Amino acid sequence: MRRTEQLEKTRQAILRTATRLFLQRGFGQTSTRDIAKEIGITQPALYHHFSDKEVLFLEVMTRFSLKVRQDINKALRKHDLSPEDQLYEIVKALRRHHPISIYEQYNQAMRLLSKSAQRKFNMIFMMDYLDPIGDYFKQPAVHLRGDLLPKEAAELFLASLTPVFGTYQMIGGHAIDNEQRTKLILDCIINGMTKKPEAND
Repeated sequence: MRRTEQLEKTRQAILRTATRLFLQRGFGQTSTRDIAKEIGITQPALYHHFSDKEVLFLEVMTRFSLKVRQDINKALRKHDLSPEDQLYEIVKALRRHHPISIYEQYNQAMRLLSKSAQRKFNMIFMMDYLDPIGDYFKQPAVHLRGDLLPKEAAELFLASLTPVFGTYQMIGGHAIDNEQRTKLILDCIINGMTKKPEAND
């Protein structure tokens, strides 16, 4: 194998392993040493491809978030679904990509990244998460409250989804499966946790 092919093979292995570890553990709990060790290379070999952990993280998130946005947009194109079912499809797409809470991962990374990297990561998050989810809330059939902007609703929605990701809270008890639990959580997020009083109450 030629050196250029070997270098590209190593680069792709770094990206694959870094993606998995960043998503499973978060930015703060993943070191370049961890990534290099899993691949079977040295840290200096990793730094030949990516100058530091921030550069690697931003490359990983740029590539990964594009796939997330494509899946969210795919759900938005399902016009035959009710708004609730469409939202469930969006959540299924998010869960498929993220093993742990998106919002917790975002906030952890934003606390640890340099100012320049924060700006870049925030742009990725806005473009690939908040903008397409905001498009869901722009739909007339969704009936968004008048005091909320679609992007604000998208941010609140993502923050509220934490129990959906590998939930440690047995919401709904043991009698329901993960799909039913996710739908129950979504219903509570969208419709609240209290019943609306009947007109004759």
